[in-house]
Amino acid sequence: MSEQFHYPPEVLNLLVDTIPLLCRSKRDVVLFFQGAGVDQSDLADVSYTLHTAPKSINKYEITRTVLANINAKGDSGLRPRREIIKRVVEFEDYSTCWPDDRFKAKGLVASLREVVNVKDSFTRMKQERDIERQQRLAHQRKKQAVAKAKRVAIEDISQRLFSLFNMNDKPQERGKLLEKVFNDLFKTYGVHVCEDFRRKDPDTGIVLEQIDGIIELDGLIYLVEMKWLNKPVGMGEFSPHLSRLFMRANAQGIFIATNGYTESVLTECKNVLNLKTLFLCSLREFVVLLQKQGDLITLLKKKSQAAIIDKNPYLEVLG
Repeated sequence: MSEQFHYPPEVLNLLVDTIPLLCRSKRDVVLFFQGAGVDQSDLADVSYTLHTAPKSINKYEITRTVLANINAKGDSGLRPRREIIKRVVEFEDYSTCWPDDRFKAKGLVASLREVVNVKDSFTRMKQERDIERQQRLAHQRKKQAVAKAKRVAIEDISQRLFSLFNMNDKPQERGKLLEKVFNDLFKTYGVHVCEDFRRKDPDTGIVLEQIDGIIELDGLIYLVEMKWLNKPVGMGEFSPHLSRLFMRANAQGIFIATNGYTESVLTECKNVLNLKTLFLCSLREFVVLLQKQGDLITLLKKKSQAAIIDKNPYLEVLG
């Protein structure tokens, strides 16, 4: 029985009707309750009456009095309440009953079993619904916490990016900070990233090449190059990125610049699209993205699709 605190009326009434039939004498009723762990204080009244005026009370009155006493208790009455139910629904030896009471006792025990099973089923269903609701709420809280952490991270990245506009006197330091900002941006949106990759000579340890960042998008590896220049990126700045791409059979490319690209770079990119997926980005695109807290992956996919499908390596996505 899964009733945590009290017997409901239908269960209480069935117990009052059934227990007296399972016990031949009034003393047997008291012994039944004692065996179920009922506290002596809950039996005191009926025990005293049985001792002083046994004819003034019957088995049904004894049962109702004791059940009322333990039903009024909280946690302290939980164990005996459960044990009483258990003993009645598991009762099988009807030879201890008076012969005329056996069939009635069997019917009442069966009725109690049915009620208990129904209530247990509803209790289990309620418990399952409660567990499901708790799991759903926990999932929602987790999603909310993840979303909040992402918003906080995006706000931090925005502030760091915007602060770089005041570092015109420190171009090298700004360039390194820009790499860190973008690598953190990729990570915040769940884009797999390897930042500041360096390939070294295995014999001398000398750095042979350095890549600002490496990301994975739709299962493809993209080498990322970032340049903060006061002029459009020309072939002199762009060619090393192309060389790194063609040194790797399955590598794709992303270039991010602050002040656009020369016509020669745009032309070369269009030619390269026959062999590699390569697209160009403006810093403005990411500023707008951060201000609107848009979706980085959507932006990157739009630009990649434009490069592959439309042969357009420089589609600016500002919406």
